[in-house]
Amino acid sequence: MGDFQYRILVVDDDEQIRRVSEAVLSGRGYEVRTATDGFEALALMRRALPDLIVSDLKMPNMSGFELLSVVRRRFPQMPVIAITGEFEGAGNPEGLLADAFFHKGQYSPEELFKEIQSLLEQSPIRPHRPKADKAPVWIPRNGNYVVLTCPECLRSFSIPEEEAGKGSGELPCISCGTQIRYTLGPKA
Repeated sequence: MGDFQYRILVVDDDEQIRRVSEAVLSGRGYEVRTATDGFEALALMRRALPDLIVSDLKMPNMSGFELLSVVRRRFPQMPVIAITGEFEGAGNPEGLLADAFFHKGQYSPEELFKEIQSLLEQSPIRPHRPKADKAPVWIPRNGNYVVLTCPECLRSFSIPEEEAGKGSGELPCISCGTQIRYTLGPKA
């Protein structure tokens, strides 16, 4: 890579995963920043934009789905790799706004390095691939309420679980009116 170090932002609520990811990626010559959730990632991005983001999808406060929705809107050319252990089966979770997806525990470090290298080689002028500008917000269920975070204004609000329905739906943000598509996660 020469003297230039690509900057990678790793977003995961698991401290061990953040530490291991930082050590492994730094060992490959990348400059690595880490964040515990989407809010912390966006705060870090205010100071310095990464060249690539590797994000978990299930995190407290602001999930990876919500983070990726904000990133796609604000930085559409930024490559993103999503990683999670929450979804079973083949393929990507519905509506995922990422360039690559890996299931936790089902890929090798070499596969991840190969994908990172491929995405960085294509950046910043990547081939135009049509992408939706909004992803469904993935929200956990705790008790009788669900909490939505608007990808536009980043404000959260709760709604009764029965109002949210089953599976997925769409509601307006109570703060800014943006229509929020969402997918309910499994009960906690």
